Amino acid sequence: MLLVVLTVAVLTGGGNDATPEARVRAVVTRFGEASAKKDYQVICDELLSSSLVKAVEQYGLPCELALARALGSVKKPEITLGRVTVDGDRASVRITTAAAGQFPSSDTLALRLVDDEWRIAALS
Repeated sequence: MLLVVLTVAVLTGGGNDATPEARVRAVVTRFGEASAKKDYQVICDELLSSSLVKAVEQYGLPCELALARALGSVKKPEITLGRVTVDGDRASVRITTAAAGQFPSSDTLALRLVDDEWRIAALS
């Protein structure tokens, strides 16, 4: 699954004055909050990189609709943020996700710094 609807177990602050690591955590936190609320518009417009949005849309649906179809039935989602690594304009975050009726999954989110904003670029 490209993305798992998430709720966030770790809340962090953000803002341009914060360290790069804190800013990356803040983006993943916002992603989790938006996912839990099923706010796919925020996810597509504010949190995903343009290249990831294009990849999602290559199947013929707008990003928001594609996410709603793929993730709409996920129940009781959870995310745990792990190690954050920042290297210039790239970052990675180890995450563990779980949802009702699904096995937990350990993954890495890749982020890119675009116009001074961190964006989720890939899930691997």
